Amino acid sequence: MSNNSAIEWTDATWNPVTGCTQVSPGCDHCYAKAFAERFRGTPGHPYEQGFDLKIWESRLDLPLTWKKPRRIFVNSMSDLFHAGVPDSFIDRVFQTMEKADWHIYQVLTKRPQRLVRLAPRLPWPEHVWIGVSVESNEYAWRAEMLKQVPAAVRFISAEPLLGPVDQLDLDGIDWLITGGESGHGHRPCDPDWVRDARDNCLDAGVAYFHKQWGGRNPKTGGRMLDGQTWDSFPEPKMRSQRREPTALVAD
Repeated sequence: MSNNSAIEWTDATWNPVTGCTQVSPGCDHCYAKAFAERFRGTPGHPYEQGFDLKIWESRLDLPLTWKKPRRIFVNSMSDLFHAGVPDSFIDRVFQTMEKADWHIYQVLTKRPQRLVRLAPRLPWPEHVWIGVSVESNEYAWRAEMLKQVPAAVRFISAEPLLGPVDQLDLDGIDWLITGGESGHGHRPCDPDWVRDARDNCLDAGVAYFHKQWGGRNPKTGGRMLDGQTWDSFPEPKMRSQRREPTALVAD
């Protein structure tokens, strides 16, 4: 957890939940798991339990103590919609985000089924952005489920990008992030996959952000795509401007 994140598309991270379990190929070389497991068994360390799921009541109010407005990536070390996180705790995370409304919150999940099921009970102020991970066309269905959520900003993180995502329908999506995998055993990212994603965004009028090419470490390959950096952010839409979400369908 940090109020000075090295992640290019956010300013800070807030982890009221840590730990997770793998659900798809994008999780195979999870940076969060690799980091947390280094400290398993270290007495008193925040990751003494490794990457086992842990609920942190003590961290719920942290954004309220940050007076300077910032973009906050929620649960960079977990998934808020993991089955092991109680509904009541998710409610409380959203209550904090609603109260500390001078920040923008970026919530990312690989579990849109539960997101859709809980969405009707959650507040959706314009400063809470919601996204899903889509590592290849095989997981484009996550983006379709995301469209059922009445958030002011819906986004897709195509990182690690493991295959083409040219089947994504960006209607109802506000932002797309691409990135190659980094770390030990990183899998290659084909530049044409990234170009197709960028071109799809340009055609659809969707904000586009290329985070990294990846490699042995996140900075190895740089960020340039075709001679420039791509670092657009979405503009939140007022509810009167937001296209109505598709009908909510429970899992």
